[in-house]
Amino acid sequence: MSAERLGKITERLHSETKRGKVTSASILVARRGKVVLHQGFGKLNTSPDAPDTQPDTIYLLASISKPVSVCGLILLVEDGKVLLSDPVDQYLPEFQGNHKKNVKVRHLLSHTSGLPDMLPENIALRRAHAPLNSFVDAALRTPLLFKPGTRFAYQSMGTLLAGEITERITGIPLRDTLRKRVFEPLRMNNSVLGLGSLEIKETAIVQEDSVSEDSRSWGANSPYWRSMGHPWGGLHSTTSDLAILLQTFLNGGVYGHFRLFSPLTTVAMTRDQNQAIGAPWGQGWALKNSPVWNYFGDLGSDKLFGHVGICGTVAWADPIRQLICVLLTTRTISHRDGSLLNNISNMAQASITEQ
Repeated sequence: MSAERLGKITERLHSETKRGKVTSASILVARRGKVVLHQGFGKLNTSPDAPDTQPDTIYLLASISKPVSVCGLILLVEDGKVLLSDPVDQYLPEFQGNHKKNVKVRHLLSHTSGLPDMLPENIALRRAHAPLNSFVDAALRTPLLFKPGTRFAYQSMGTLLAGEITERITGIPLRDTLRKRVFEPLRMNNSVLGLGSLEIKETAIVQEDSVSEDSRSWGANSPYWRSMGHPWGGLHSTTSDLAILLQTFLNGGVYGHFRLFSPLTTVAMTRDQNQAIGAPWGQGWALKNSPVWNYFGDLGSDKLFGHVGICGTVAWADPIRQLICVLLTTRTISHRDGSLLNNISNMAQASITEQ
């Protein structure tokens, strides 16, 4: 890796935070299991006395939560308790209606189920501070947008129902499954679905163009939204913890002395499951050429996998280059179409001096 080119990443993120474009940013880059860049920039929030951002400041990950949450269900597949080819209504019998009997568990993980991204009543539920099970009930009832398996449409509700299947089989909340079977054994000590014992003031605060009564009540920085533990976007974590999970996948499911998944499972989760419809996606993970949420830059190999979050977060691993990049920021990807995430991803790839 080129120290000079890695230094340009540092300069760019320092500039972005110094000029106020980004309040907080933390980055980790690793190659062949060795961390080559790990730094924090800016402040946790816009208050004059806000703490400095650290390399492992805790961020709301938004949709990076999806592939992490899916790990809970995949563990049950390895345990022989779920088949991805099973119909969803085998586990969620309330899931009835137009073509729903044809929705397979695997469709929930590859965004081909026909479920919507957000429920029609999403805002009403959030304004009412509805609990997560109200979202589940509504997702079970909501009509499909198309026949399952025939189209791709990015949808958070598929991840929600995947989490619900996990909860019904295990009999415990998804957040506890992730903590006991993923976070604790991998020593991802700063990762939690929901807030757990965290306080919002200890985390990086998502930037908002304007603060309204709604945003204070149910927006990205509200106690309600941060604590809910929604599997499609409610995970809190750090650059180091995400890098551990990505390295586990690069290692064929092993990190240190702990095996999370079998090698075949990690291959399946990061392999295109949508070849028949030409919309590349893995089981939970987005891929280099996925049709949406692709903020991995231009220079990665075709084997690259990862995910992005609307709050301004991206995490990816390139198995060909054995390269990991985790960039967590507080500037939403709606700003200039997420160009910062793409630019930094390219700069990380360009720091490689030899294959």
